[in-house]
Amino acid sequence: MIQDILRILFRFLVLMSVQVLVLNNVELGGYINPFLYVLFLLTLPVKIPKVLLLLVAMVTGLTIDMFQNTMGMHASACLVLAFFRPGWLKIIAPRDGYDTEAIPSIRQFGFRWFLAYSAVLVFLHHFILFYIEVFRMSEFMNTFLRILLSSVVTLLLIMLSQFMILRPERSGKQ
Repeated sequence: MIQDILRILFRFLVLMSVQVLVLNNVELGGYINPFLYVLFLLTLPVKIPKVLLLLVAMVTGLTIDMFQNTMGMHASACLVLAFFRPGWLKIIAPRDGYDTEAIPSIRQFGFRWFLAYSAVLVFLHHFILFYIEVFRMSEFMNTFLRILLSSVVTLLLIMLSQFMILRPERSGKQ
């Protein structure tokens, strides 16, 4: 139990550091803003209590807001992601359901499942974040293009990070 909490805390610190120190300084053509920190919320255990999930999402969003000076925009987007995550997990659940200690990842559920899982939630997060940022409908198409491009780049980074940490199964022969 304590080892799981330490692993989650370590993942939080690493993803927040990468986001704040590297990715917050990346803006490609004004349209692409990668937000890898959402991977932290995506890889929380499946059976995490909803109240705890919302609390963790709020802290995650406020942490990014502190460093970007965005006054709650990331917190709002993270809360929306956390609110819809349990329902989306229920919709895309495997036939046998989830193990009690399952953590959403490519290793546990496969590439197609993880892509479907993360794509919808990343798009939802970016949709809320960018429309709160713009807060006007006159720039709908421009903002929607930013959402699509940023979602694709964020998903590429998420998938790349999943493959980087994917360890091959050990065979019984040593």
